[in-house]
Amino acid sequence: MAKVVDKEQKRREIAISCTDLLFEVGIRKLTISQAAIAAGIGKGTIYEYFENKDDIVFEIINMIIENYHDEFLEAIKNLKTTKEKLFCFLKFVMDDSDSNLKEFNAFKEYLAVVLSDDNTSMKKYNNSCHIFFKEQLFKIIKEGIEKKELIPEAIEFIDGLLVFERGLSLLKMTQENFNTNEICINFINSIFKFIEIKKNI
Repeated sequence: MAKVVDKEQKRREIAISCTDLLFEVGIRKLTISQAAIAAGIGKGTIYEYFENKDDIVFEIINMIIENYHDEFLEAIKNLKTTKEKLFCFLKFVMDDSDSNLKEFNAFKEYLAVVLSDDNTSMKKYNNSCHIFFKEQLFKIIKEGIEKKELIPEAIEFIDGLLVFERGLSLLKMTQENFNTNEICINFINSIFKFIEIKKNI
């Protein structure tokens, strides 16, 4: 009896096996032949699971972002203040560790593909990511208001925080020696001067 292959699972397995290769050579230099060798399968087999190279990249980025979403949700469980949670939201753009920079640079190349190819499926996926973080920020800010940390008007800052994070990501991608951490700290501290409820000492 022929073995039944879970196509989605196999697709993810191939993408996982190509992740280090993507980080090593970059999106533009990655080839289907290299991906097949990394996955230990024939070049023709790749096309049974992916339409083209960009499709492989999309799956890898998808997994990276899914993992980041899970890590974000887990991390904010252990944080007590709204400010700490907002800094956690900005971690992807603030963290200069080798492992994070690998993923950040892969995301940079991914955005280049989205912008240059006008890829509709990638744009839809980006929209779903935007909705995810908007919902999480809403929960964080709402909880801060309910705990009397923040004024009710703080909820109006959600879209601004999302735009700030995206803009900051682009600046970090396009400028040399850009001090992301200093700007993030100053920005969040400035916002909290307006939205934080002052405690009577």
